[in-house]
Amino acid sequence: MDSSSATALCLHSWGANSYGQLGQGHAEDVAEPRLSDTAALHRTAARQLSGGGGHTVVVTESGEVLVCGQNHKGQLGLGHTTDVSILRLCPHLSQRVTSVSCGWDFTLLLTDCGRVLSCGSNAFGQLGVGESISHSAELLVVERLKEHVLSVAAGLRHSLAVTHSGCVYQWGTGLSSHAKRALSPHPVPVHLSSKVPSLVPGLDHVTPCAVAAGSVHCVCLTGEGHLFLWGSNKHGQLSTTEPFSSSPSLLKSSLMDGERVAHVWSGWTHIVAQTVSGKVFTWGRESYGQLGRKERESAGPLVEGGSQQACHPAEVKVLCGATQIACGSEHNLAIVGGCLFSWGWNEHGMCGDGSQTDVVQPQLISSLRPLLIGCGAGHSMAMCAVKTDSRQNSVADPPVTLEQESEHLADM
Repeated sequence: MDSSSATALCLHSWGANSYGQLGQGHAEDVAEPRLSDTAALHRTAARQLSGGGGHTVVVTESGEVLVCGQNHKGQLGLGHTTDVSILRLCPHLSQRVTSVSCGWDFTLLLTDCGRVLSCGSNAFGQLGVGESISHSAELLVVERLKEHVLSVAAGLRHSLAVTHSGCVYQWGTGLSSHAKRALSPHPVPVHLSSKVPSLVPGLDHVTPCAVAAGSVHCVCLTGEGHLFLWGSNKHGQLSTTEPFSSSPSLLKSSLMDGERVAHVWSGWTHIVAQTVSGKVFTWGRESYGQLGRKERESAGPLVEGGSQQACHPAEVKVLCGATQIACGSEHNLAIVGGCLFSWGWNEHGMCGDGSQTDVVQPQLISSLRPLLIGCGAGHSMAMCAVKTDSRQNSVADPPVTLEQESEHLADM
């Protein structure tokens, strides 16, 4: 190896940036991938990238947490409520963090010993610490979760967790008003209205292993490769005829060619799932192209709430074999064949194509070769490894061009 070259980790970010959530030291939207200030990483590899309504959280392989962006409710966990426009190390962590999930204005961290930490707004009980605290800029332990937690998910104003023993817990009242309207005159079940973790009923016959959350819906993936869904069905995200489901209902495997599900992700109003064979299916709201199903040439006006067809999972063939997928509120990123794709809502440039026009099918957006991707509600992130010339202390030109990587698309 040439001793004059080395590998550097670079974080690229783009999209909404009103609070400095792109980590670029300013607060202007960016419509194409641009380098963030990654001095705080110290060449440490990132494990996960995540974002909320206006904040960003990076979890490193060493278990540290870096944050930037909106902080008015303390969602950065820095001990204060001042916005930050470059990545800062989250202090006072006595445990290694393994994963993160960001809600609109709150953050959930999962540690290597299975504890859940939360910070930010607690206006809806989404921190899981009861109602006596309105918000917290300090990381709080969700004490009611006594068991080892495997997975956490933050929705708009509610939270989910699945434990080692296969129990799923829910807290935060973000779904309660929808439930009250749909279920009246019957009472709202406890798990939809609790401000501390409450056991979700109806999953005792399966082995839950992961959870995901939308704005007002919930998703549970089981070890058997099945999906259970509950909450609002306004945009067909439950793939049923009921407007609201208070308890988990099984998604028919026939809707995904009878295959087991390996991974699932959720935006605010749509769901993306990948089967064990690598096929990727989408369903739910399609108003911004977030399902990635429509061809540009034939796409007419997108109807609010989506169509009847959008209520059922359909395969997006160009995404088959994706190694990573990330969902924002209404946009998405994917890594396919080492290339970066995006689609969906693009008002703030979060699809990264230099425009603010919604993207209705997955498109190759950059010559970046990402190692890791993540989304906030309206912004996007990609961690890349690039070679540097130590003699000039500069980043070398990317070895692969957009044109070289795009030829295979014509055959998909």
